[in-house]
Amino acid sequence: MALLHRATLRPTKLDLLAAWLPGRPWFAGPAGVDLVSRGAYRFDDPTGEVGIETMLVGAADGPVHQVPLTYRAAPLHAADEWLVGTTEHSVLGTRWVYDACADPVYAAALAHAILAGTGQAEQYFEVDGRREVREPTVTVVVSDAGDAAVPPVGAVRRVVDEDAALISTDAVELVVVRRPGAADAAGPTLLGSWNGQPMSVPLAYARKR
Repeated sequence: MALLHRATLRPTKLDLLAAWLPGRPWFAGPAGVDLVSRGAYRFDDPTGEVGIETMLVGAADGPVHQVPLTYRAAPLHAADEWLVGTTEHSVLGTRWVYDACADPVYAAALAHAILAGTGQAEQYFEVDGRREVREPTVTVVVSDAGDAAVPPVGAVRRVVDEDAALISTDAVELVVVRRPGAADAAGPTLLGSWNGQPMSVPLAYARKR
């Protein structure tokens, strides 16, 4: 489960992405464009230390871009080139926001979500000591999964950041589709649908090394 906080962020996540996305080689759109959120989904960090959220964003009339993010209370070692920016969280304080493709916590969560078939985490707020579930804005399903014995992912050894970002780790290879669209799913695949995209499309793939 992913615990959310009713909080404000300065700058907001969309503000951070509006400044960062135009510098990515896979971004389709002009600099300075106003971004809108199409939806988001989360995975759970078993240690509860790192927030893991994947945002689907784009210009009002442009393609949707998939941006996995991790939120950390301190900088990730040797990952400056993957830093999206920092933001002030009204509950948690300063958060370092990273492109999650280079974050080993995200790689482990994505591999488990696909290979074990667990999908996304349930999101909830705590209100007066009780859980209040937040309905997801992206519906995620997994195809061709079912291997519960997911190997430890280990370190992220290499990231090839293109239209399909390739993440190589000690135990698995992962592919994150940066601009999701119609495509065939082959092998264990994370698929998603959202408002404006009623049919599920591939979001990510996983395979053991």
